[in-house]
Amino acid sequence: MSATTSTQSTSSGDIHDPTSAAYKKARRKYLKSTRNRPEHVDADWTPFRAAEKKYKARFPPPDLSDVLDLAAADPTRVVEVARGKWKGRADTLPCTEIPLRDGSGRARKAYTFPRTPGLVLLPAFVSPDEQRRLLRWALSEQAKHPNETNLDTHYVLPREGLWNQYKKSRSGDCEDVEILPRAAVHPPGPSRETSAEPPGPRKLISNEPASPENYVALASTPKPPAPPSDTLRPVPTSALIPRLRWANIGWYYHWGTKQYDFSRGPGEISPFVRGICKSVVQSIPWEQVFGKAEAINSADWGEGGPDWMDWNETYEPDAGIVNFYQTKDTLMAHVDRSELCATSPLVSISLGCAAIFLIGGLTRDEPPSAILLRSGDVVVMSGPACRRAYHGVPRILEGTLPPHLEGGDEADWEIYEEYLRGTRINVNVRQVFPKGFDPTAVVAGEEQVEFIQR
Repeated sequence: MSATTSTQSTSSGDIHDPTSAAYKKARRKYLKSTRNRPEHVDADWTPFRAAEKKYKARFPPPDLSDVLDLAAADPTRVVEVARGKWKGRADTLPCTEIPLRDGSGRARKAYTFPRTPGLVLLPAFVSPDEQRRLLRWALSEQAKHPNETNLDTHYVLPREGLWNQYKKSRSGDCEDVEILPRAAVHPPGPSRETSAEPPGPRKLISNEPASPENYVALASTPKPPAPPSDTLRPVPTSALIPRLRWANIGWYYHWGTKQYDFSRGPGEISPFVRGICKSVVQSIPWEQVFGKAEAINSADWGEGGPDWMDWNETYEPDAGIVNFYQTKDTLMAHVDRSELCATSPLVSISLGCAAIFLIGGLTRDEPPSAILLRSGDVVVMSGPACRRAYHGVPRILEGTLPPHLEGGDEADWEIYEEYLRGTRINVNVRQVFPKGFDPTAVVAGEEQVEFIQR
């Protein structure tokens, strides 16, 4: 355990202790921000929005007694659960325990949820060693060229990657060099096509659900690059690290249209990450997830009907994103509908600090369920009801870095640990194309695509 570990339990930083500096600071900010707030400001909130507001609140700290926290009933995770004093309960949601198919000999379990058919939670599925390896991969390998990050639009990042440059400066191998704004190095010409937004509040984009039938139309939609900001100044590498928000995996996702830009090619997916995702899907006994779900209308699965019986052979992750959340970041309610493979498992791996995950129904008017996700937990969203459900992450829980991500024999881990104390990393991987669908097989002159049996 590192020397900084004990600071997590000191009263000065305990938001739950009314005598602490953190509690008093949060209270002052709360009183200031609500001084002129209308009395019935929440009258028009949907149930999902009300839940987001509840868990986002900095003061008073939200009560998690209605949040499902399966680790609270796991004797092997007692120390982890005690971190940060954030703790839910293991009995807040109706769920069914199912055994996993595990070749390792360990009796691992998963949980399904009758309120959300297709939602599967695998607590502590990723081992501590695999978590460390995934964290290194996310920061050192994935968040660099040729994989795009949120910072690439505005800055000329080092070819070796921002994190690797940062590590070199921390170890004394180089200076904390300044990163130059892209607009200063490559000023846009007068004919450059961009997707600049007009002044005013940012508009929400409601994208059309993708399908094999509208693939050609989606692929031909213009996807101009976002314009770099022309007001940024050079900043030290260390100052950009907390601003890293995402890194692309596989097929490139175009945020301006909320569609994939297939013209840029499929991109690479780490064999290690692909292997973990496939092992997750293959370990789940899908007949216990969907085999008895008579309430699911087969028509919801599309023309071919349910295909969960074949996922062990047909599931092939080909796209995704690494999300880097700081403790004040949130992910608002949304639905993922850019994949042509609209019911295939979406695998989401939690690393670092814990978080509150909300999942509701087909509209924001349905009250969401709240689940506490800890490092190593895996969530799988599958099937039509779950994949079309609104979901989000309203809160990263500060002070919840688990003991197994502290210290150790790795010489450079101290830098990772320091960063992770205020960070949650989410590796989110999905399948864009159904197996047997060839996106390059576009019939010339006709708006259709061919299915090629591979």
